Amino acid sequence: MAKETLGEFEHQLLLAILRLGGEAYSVSLVLELEERTGREIAQAAVFIALRRLESKGLLTSRLDEHAIEETGRVRRYFKPTPEAMRRLKETRRALVRLWEGLDLARDEAS
Repeated sequence: MAKETLGEFEHQLLLAILRLGGEAYSVSLVLELEERTGREIAQAAVFIALRRLESKGLLTSRLDEHAIEETGRVRRYFKPTPEAMRRLKETRRALVRLWEGLDLARDEAS
């Protein structure tokens, strides 16, 4: 069986959740991703990817009923599972190995 790898957007989402303290909801993720990537991010795309990651067992979620007092809406917070953390670390190791020995400054000057 082939190893399942994370897609680029899934990877970015998981990292954004970690940057936000290990648990986050969709709006905060959109803002974090836009700030970090410099690209406009559709909230619907984030929500769809969060649900997909949850169905793969890479995220758990909980509802925060207390958010109703602040926003009038219930917020769903997402948190990476140990399997998600394992995959993130595995992907990072693989990328670091691929980058080893590359000198982009030299390559860009050519």
